[in-house]
Amino acid sequence: MNGFDDALMPPTKTMNLPGEPPQHQHPGRRGFLKQTGALCLTALALSGCASRAPAGRASGAGQATAASTPPAAHGKGAAPVPALRPGARVAIVAPASAAPGASDEAAEWLEARGFIAQVMPASRTRLDTPYDYLAGSDADRLADLHNAFAAPDVGAVWCLQGGFGSWRLLDQLDYTLLRKHAKPFIGYSDITALHLALQRHAGFVTFHGPMLGQDLLAGKREPTESSLLAMVTGQMGNGAWIAPPQDALATELVPGVASGRLIGGNLALIAALTGTRNEIDTRDAILFIEDVNEAVPRVDRLLGQLAAAGKFDGVKGLLVGNFTRLGVQMDDAQAQGLLYPLILDQFRSRGIPVLAGWPSGHGDPNLTLPLGARVTLDTGRGALRLDQAVVV
Repeated sequence: MNGFDDALMPPTKTMNLPGEPPQHQHPGRRGFLKQTGALCLTALALSGCASRAPAGRASGAGQATAASTPPAAHGKGAAPVPALRPGARVAIVAPASAAPGASDEAAEWLEARGFIAQVMPASRTRLDTPYDYLAGSDADRLADLHNAFAAPDVGAVWCLQGGFGSWRLLDQLDYTLLRKHAKPFIGYSDITALHLALQRHAGFVTFHGPMLGQDLLAGKREPTESSLLAMVTGQMGNGAWIAPPQDALATELVPGVASGRLIGGNLALIAALTGTRNEIDTRDAILFIEDVNEAVPRVDRLLGQLAAAGKFDGVKGLLVGNFTRLGVQMDDAQAQGLLYPLILDQFRSRGIPVLAGWPSGHGDPNLTLPLGARVTLDTGRGALRLDQAVVV
């Protein structure tokens, strides 16, 4: 995914001591949201890659360790996580890019819904150039994730926004710690890197769902909020159907019914991690893909790369989410149709069901999907059925 907008970065900074993450001023919480709220849908929901690590990146004895083997066989669903309880504490994290000021607005949003908000420190910071796309140093963002999961009174870990940089944390995460303290982890876009790694090395259900800054504060319409809260609080259990609103116009490209683990997320991030120890495991899976700011030829290339890497060979079904800002002079709903021939080129001969136009990802609304959970894709019904509990 491409197109991070530097114009969104607040220009004012304060001096910081050597070794400390830079702090940035913002024009008040309300002022910041007035400046950025209308732009969140079009410029903050971005994912991609960064360059080499800045000074202060965790290494050596302080580096976290991964589980030596995946915790579950690939054909089984991921373990459910504890349900988010009313009035619980929710940690606000920014594992990728910065949105200084938005974290405090997100805290107000959560508290208005009866939760206790805990703003993790890196979500209030931004590094200096050339790493000004990161919300704090790798060590600080990593510490926020570890501390949020380890805290016994935190009921969910909710990402503020995407952007760039989540991939930088993958080889330093303590997956044993995260698995021991499993809880709802929510985000999408660049957060796909963390979803893929958690599925590989921790083995619990994670939630591809709306983020506090770029979705909920920006006012994405229902059922963006209600679908997420229903899922993480346990209102949707084994056997429940996840269905888009009637105006979503899901498109049945290849009819059929198939069951498997739901896996995937942002197409560019999936491709970027292919060939690494955190690459996607698509065997016996229902694959979900979405993206933003990728022109049609680049989508074709990304699909071709994954096909050449064998990542489509074991797929049982395909769910195509929102592909927005494709660089053509038509609205997103019409533009997505340009991708359907490319998708059919890759999947028609595989004899698996394909449902497109699903409203999850960089669009409005943004339905929540339980990654790692076993589901059934029914293209005729235009819906997904949960085949296991996702929270307990």
